[in-house]
Amino acid sequence: MNYQDKTLTCRDCGQTFTFTADEQAWFAEKGFDNEPTRCPTCRAKRKAERNMGGGGFRGGDRGQQGPRQMFKVNCADCGVETEVPFEPRGDKPVYCREHFAQHSPRRDA
Repeated sequence: MNYQDKTLTCRDCGQTFTFTADEQAWFAEKGFDNEPTRCPTCRAKRKAERNMGGGGFRGGDRGQQGPRQMFKVNCADCGVETEVPFEPRGDKPVYCREHFAQHSPRRDA
């Protein structure tokens, strides 16, 4: 398909930006149907905000995160006290690191 540069307006900052023919071809190749709604600067800013914190979502204001709350429990196999990053509900056994690995299905298949 023959693409031509398009001028679009960023939904965040209101500035115009060029959606180049090469970018349009790349979008089509990846199967993206929609044109970008943010300029490259705002896309980069939004991506950086999403990646701040480096891991899964823990809720709250990402910039104000403190240490993860841990809960003390006893391993269902050996009885040793351990800490886990979730509050056990009591309906399932909780294991220490060593026994958790023994009870977990292999993930390398």
